[in-house]
Amino acid sequence: MRGSRAPRTPILVGGAAALVVSLLIFGAIAEDVREQEANTLDGLMTPLLHDLASPGLDALMNGLTTMGSTLVVIGLFVVATVVLVWRHHRREALFLAVAIGGSVILDEALKLIFHRPRPQLSWAQVQPEYSFPSGHSMNSLVFYLALAIIVGRLWSRRAGLIAAILAIGLAVLIGTSRIYLGYHYFTDVVGGLFAGLAWLLLVSWVFDMGVLPREPSASVTSE
Repeated sequence: MRGSRAPRTPILVGGAAALVVSLLIFGAIAEDVREQEANTLDGLMTPLLHDLASPGLDALMNGLTTMGSTLVVIGLFVVATVVLVWRHHRREALFLAVAIGGSVILDEALKLIFHRPRPQLSWAQVQPEYSFPSGHSMNSLVFYLALAIIVGRLWSRRAGLIAAILAIGLAVLIGTSRIYLGYHYFTDVVGGLFAGLAWLLLVSWVFDMGVLPREPSASVTSE
């Protein structure tokens, strides 16, 4: 991503700390999943959310889960990429492609590694794929937060911060919808969110450190 005039060291240190924390949290959850240890929150959150069920809430949760679906994310990715390339922001388009492409591949790889079955609930439509981590949660966090990072780079830090808060909030709501609808356990969602965050932080670090070549054009905005 294009460099900012603000000092980079605090941002890089903060990002590195967030990466370590994300990996530690994901690792702790993954270890429990691998050992097939029961998690109290898994047994608590699903019935707690299901007890709130209503036709209106069903419609809202189905709408939220659709926002994290492959069809919607890929569709929005194509639109965003076309706009970025058209506006000559090819580096940002590449950043978005690496972030979401890597997230999809990583999610599928982790599912094959852990082989965690979906929740077996009488009221839920169980899908044949594995459950850990939640791909909706992971991919939606990576995609929407990557867009927020791009907004911050091309417009202003303030706009980027607002976009990041909205992106994280949307990803959490999408994850909540997956628990509410019975598609995932609570730990699937939390694991997916932190796996996605760790991956996005890593990709951002690679671009920020100039591992990939920068474009000669200057940033179009200032703070």
